[in-house]
Amino acid sequence: MEPTPKRRPGELVFNIAVMLASFGLLYSAYGISGFEALSAPGAVPMATTAIMAVCAIIILVQTLRKGTGGGQTMAADILPLIVIVTIAMIAAYAVLLRPLGFLPTSVLFLLVMIRFLSRRGWGFCLAVSVGTVFVIWIIFRLIFAVLMPQGIIPEGRIVSAITSLF
Repeated sequence: MEPTPKRRPGELVFNIAVMLASFGLLYSAYGISGFEALSAPGAVPMATTAIMAVCAIIILVQTLRKGTGGGQTMAADILPLIVIVTIAMIAAYAVLLRPLGFLPTSVLFLLVMIRFLSRRGWGFCLAVSVGTVFVIWIIFRLIFAVLMPQGIIPEGRIVSAITSLF
């Protein structure tokens, strides 16, 4: 018989979160139409989330039966600094996109991430960030005419000035 696998760091917390989310979704699905009929609008969402909740309970029970240990640590093996910084930067990008706009937020995001990941000099990182965002902006804003959050830079004036040249 195989030995019982050890519980990994964060596994129990994650499984509890999945179970709670499953019950939250089940409650939300029940709010669609309740238990009116099998053909009611909420029947499929309730069945799906009920299966999800039952599976989450089964997985949680299996996780609780596992022994702790295994030689892994949360910081080194499961959630290293590079992952935490990347998640934080993506969250900051999402928050700053509307007030600052696409151009400054994207340049700032790329500047910090390229600097953090490559450990190159600030000049190189700034050049790559500005160049990348400029190329993306030209392709999507001028060629495909995709509207991006304007923010603090008057993109409309820049676009009209560029288009007036042609």
